[in-house]
Formats: sequence, structure tokens, C-alpha cells
Amino acid sequence: MTETTPSIFSRIISGEIPATIVAENDDLIAFEDVNPQARVHVLVVPKTTEYATVAELAAADPELLSKLVALTQQIADERAGGQYRLIFNSGAEAGQTVFHVHAHVLAGELGEGTLVGH
Repeated sequence: MTETTPSIFSRIISGEIPATIVAENDDLIAFEDVNPQARVHVLVVPKTTEYATVAELAAADPELLSKLVALTQQIADERAGGQYRLIFNSGAEAGQTVFHVHAHVLAGELGEGTLVGH
């Protein structure tokens, strides 16, 4: 993925925009969504800007995708007894507004008519 201006996620990764970080390692950062759609709503974002969608990530770096899924499980274990919903939006018509691959970890009751977008 080529960026002309840094995405909001890149700006969070760099520390330019504050976020409530719940987990971080060399490859990934996880933070609370500022507009939560459930009791638990955490975004898990690779620190690389190379991939816009989960399909691109899976094709190019399945090991990073595996690490991402493992981190979502860790977050769900800590915050929701291990039960969660994992959502990837791929493309504008699917609700993706930030074209930097990321996963939504949701747990607990979802708001009525919840459509998770980013």
C-alpha cells in the first residue's frame, strides 16, 4: 500500500495521535476503538503500511496474519473470557474507510444495527 499522507493508524503507531493502547509488540499494535460498537471493541493493526486489506496481508505475509489472529485471541482472553467476533472490512463498499489492514475485535452485546466500519 502506498500512502501519500499517513493514515490515522500510521499516526497512532508513530505516537502522533494518542490512543488507549491495550497491546503492542514489534509487529502489531492494538488499541481501543474511539467509537466502540460493543462492550469490547479493540483494533489490531500491523505496524507495516504495505497492506490495505486482509487478503493482501494473507497472500504476502501469512506469518504476520497469524500473529495478528493470535493477538486478537489474547485480547479476547483478557477482556471477554475468550469469546469474540473478529471483523475485517475489505473495500469501501464493505465499510472500510482506513486502507491500512486492521482487525476489529468485538465482544459483548453489540449495539442495535451495528455496522463496524474503518
